[in-house]
Amino acid sequence: MSELMDTVDDVAMPAVDSDADGDKESGNTGQDVTINDIVVIDPETSVLDLNHGRIGQIANLEPLVNIEQLFLRWNLIKKIENLDTLTTLKELELYDNQITKIENLSPLVNLEILDISFNRVREIEGLENLHNLKKLFLSSNRITTIKNLDHLTNLTLLELGDNKIKEIQNIENLSNLEYLYLGNNKISQVSGLSTLRNLLCLSLQSNRLKEIEGLDELVNLEELYLSENMITKIENLNNNIKLQTLDIAQNKIQLIENVAHLEDLQELWLNDNQISDWNCIDKLTVNKKLATIYLERNPLANDPAYRRKIMLALPWLTQIDATLCHRT
Repeated sequence: MSELMDTVDDVAMPAVDSDADGDKESGNTGQDVTINDIVVIDPETSVLDLNHGRIGQIANLEPLVNIEQLFLRWNLIKKIENLDTLTTLKELELYDNQITKIENLSPLVNLEILDISFNRVREIEGLENLHNLKKLFLSSNRITTIKNLDHLTNLTLLELGDNKIKEIQNIENLSNLEYLYLGNNKISQVSGLSTLRNLLCLSLQSNRLKEIEGLDELVNLEELYLSENMITKIENLNNNIKLQTLDIAQNKIQLIENVAHLEDLQELWLNDNQISDWNCIDKLTVNKKLATIYLERNPLANDPAYRRKIMLALPWLTQIDATLCHRT
């Protein structure tokens, strides 16, 4: 964070020229600041923060010969352009703008992090030359199909949450992927993940899943998020023995089962399901590393002795729902 603050001295924003009609107090001239109004004082800077600048166009960045991180979040940019000379760039953030197309990124061959989340992008494209890319953020756009990512074999993180994706596809070549976020889409089946054996975290919340499946090859998976689906049974986790966090909240689960083999499980989220049988809690007595469990808004949570019964059955817990366990 201190590194970002240091960049304030690297740019000079134009002074506001208020008129006599009351704008003097508000500081509002009614005009958007563009990148053309910005004077780069230090062309040697490696980090440039232009967030919240009301910038409408990317231009006049040619003097930045050593730039590695460029932050253009929360602006009014409609097009990715005029970045050809920034070949040293490693991180580019265009979060929350008005961009409709991924384009003009070919010269940025050293780019490792690209964030175009919260824009208006409809297709994944224009990434052909970004072979060094490690993290790609495209959440909250209008993407319907996962495609054109096969060549990004160095990718370790892919964020595609909050789009309009119906199928997990075309990511078989991303064997180095560790974090995959696909929450809040329209996915009805877990598939196409068998080659992602290095995956540590998989997020599929708020989709249209009816069963847990397609995870057999994900032997290194540590975090699995499946909340807000239509899942009725905990199953098919036999090979996911490294799971530490399992989130199946807000589904249609009636029984806690098939988790005894998850010896590393630390967090289990099962709130807002249909669990009523107290015998289910006894099945967790073998999960000695379990520290946090969420069971609120299940039928068994209506029991006046709800917390006490859980603490007696699982005395090593440190948190039940949102409340820490206090023992005397």
